[in-house]
Amino acid sequence: MQNVKEKVRFTLSALLYFLFNLRVGSDLQNTMMATFWQILQTAPFVAGATYFIIAILQYMGDGSKVSWDRRLRLFFAIGIIAGLILGIWEYAGVDLENYSR
Repeated sequence: MQNVKEKVRFTLSALLYFLFNLRVGSDLQNTMMATFWQILQTAPFVAGATYFIIAILQYMGDGSKVSWDRRLRLFFAIGIIAGLILGIWEYAGVDLENYSR
């Protein structure tokens, strides 16, 4: 990371990632467990999508590597989208555990 501005953007990205994956429970312990479970469920998919996009970016850039902070910011951005979609899904009243067709 180059300067303070990029460090602030990185920190804001991380905070927004946790905010969009926050799942509110009846008390602090339930909130922490639900949030941890949300991140644990979505992290493999977010990491896979991030890996795929980074591979495409490196291929398009003739093999030049993407820096680690850019990789994490991309992970956070995809995680924010995933958290938003799942949050809307859950708060709309659809129970993910009992959802079947």
